[in-house]
Amino acid sequence: MTTGVERLFDQLGHFKRFQACLYFAAIFQVISCGIHYLASVFLVETPKFLCGTPSNITDVLYRNYSSTSLADIWTHYKPGDGPVVVRTTGGDQWELSPCLKALRLDAINFQYEFFGNKTVESCGGFVYDHSEVEQSIVTDWDLVCEKEWLAKLTQPTFMLGVLIGALVFGDVADRIGRRPILMATSLCQFIFGVTVAFTGNYYLFVLMRFLLATVSSGYLVVVFVYVTEFTGIKVRTWTSMHVHAAFAVGIMVVALVGYLVRVWWIYQIVLTLSTSPFLLYCWKFPETPFYLMAKGRYKEAQELLDTMAYFNGLPPTLKVSELKDDCDGALLKDNGRAMQVEKRLSILDMFGSLKLAGRSATCWAIWFIGSLGYYVFSLGSVNLGGNQYINLFLAGAVEVPSYLIGCIAMDRVGRKKTCAPALLLGGVACMLIIVVPQDIEILAIVLSMTGKFAIAIAFGLIYLYTCELYPTIIRSLAVGSGSMICRVGSVLAPFCVYLADIWVYLPQLIVGILAFIIGILTMFLPETLGQPLTSTLEEAEALGSKPNTKNCAVDALEMNQTIKA
Repeated sequence: MTTGVERLFDQLGHFKRFQACLYFAAIFQVISCGIHYLASVFLVETPKFLCGTPSNITDVLYRNYSSTSLADIWTHYKPGDGPVVVRTTGGDQWELSPCLKALRLDAINFQYEFFGNKTVESCGGFVYDHSEVEQSIVTDWDLVCEKEWLAKLTQPTFMLGVLIGALVFGDVADRIGRRPILMATSLCQFIFGVTVAFTGNYYLFVLMRFLLATVSSGYLVVVFVYVTEFTGIKVRTWTSMHVHAAFAVGIMVVALVGYLVRVWWIYQIVLTLSTSPFLLYCWKFPETPFYLMAKGRYKEAQELLDTMAYFNGLPPTLKVSELKDDCDGALLKDNGRAMQVEKRLSILDMFGSLKLAGRSATCWAIWFIGSLGYYVFSLGSVNLGGNQYINLFLAGAVEVPSYLIGCIAMDRVGRKKTCAPALLLGGVACMLIIVVPQDIEILAIVLSMTGKFAIAIAFGLIYLYTCELYPTIIRSLAVGSGSMICRVGSVLAPFCVYLADIWVYLPQLIVGILAFIIGILTMFLPETLGQPLTSTLEEAEALGSKPNTKNCAVDALEMNQTIKA
């Protein structure tokens, strides 16, 4: 029998009608987070391009292909495989490359090969292939050649906003409540999302995307806490893991809208409007019972308990005083000693012994490769060959079964025995890409999606696994530090994706090697399935070597700490 605020789920249901409605409403907006995180895949898409063409073109040559219009050459043109030669009505012949153009001097015959003198000039403008991308910020603001780095900076800047948003809103939610943050970040997501579409220049675009990233990250961080504090321990693994599934749906929405809408500002508006109905009912969200009890707002807590009982078809017999007495008893039995110790602990205590140092380094590595791999597979899916829209859709779709399988495996075979094989599978799948012949694109896509599937399992379970590996007095710090390392991985992911310019499968290979190494290290972590939560560093250090026992009151206190983490 659980004690403290956790007892309300034994009385009112772990996941009945009231919690189910709140849960699905809350994670609906997570779709929007997935949308904005991956929207840049098509916002900053760079189509084939050449230096601006002279006017009055009469003939076009590209290797063995000839035409009277440049538009007819795009299907055959491959960047870096020679220039496109054009002739004007005045008889001038130009060789057009992506970032340079050359005027042939004293050219007589119009042919592809020319060995005479040329005058090389820089591009005064650019012409783009609009067959795939009608408009992106690249084509609107000519973010190519010497400005290419500006286009590549947009996603790392967005991820920096994600990092800041996670730091700011997580702390603010503990101060003013979960409900105000969910409402504020949802409204700001809509405002900034629409504003991005009407930015008139690159720098304003980046600023609005940065602000959009902070509020999207804020919502994503707080919604994990929100749904956890409204669902009981019997279903908490499933509810927390499947928040990620809603994020994956957002990725699939990006692929679908990107396929249907090829003008970037219309695309941005459609994506933003897709989750706007959430604004119509999010103001009805209640504050969580854990937060109300922690802040001493007992009258509001009692009203919430009565409302939950009513919607769940149960009599409103549970009183706040009963939960309050349990909490007070747990605190008295703990005698305040652990709470005093907690104030003196720092991140160095996670490395206080050789065993804890190895555990902490491995956990951080899992957080890092989970985030790095997740975004490398998602952002880089469009570079794998084949249809880029299908690739991105599949990158989101493979996540949904991964979380289902991950939940089942976590509860049946254990956390370590799920995480380590997942990382090893992801590593092997990605490293096999190196032996795939370049003309067999489908096999490379299958291996990449297998890697994404496996990494998603490890990324989804590391939240709960970290909570179970560390004691109450340092659990929040452990999860917080892991989340920081996770954000570092997300910031570095776009730069890793850009390595595809060197070799198309290089990003996946890097992730594969790291995942395989970290998968081996994960095998040395202790198993936590069926183990009680620990309260001291000594108990945590003994995980995997001897059983841990504790009284139910301290167990309740630790669970509350876990939820807040």
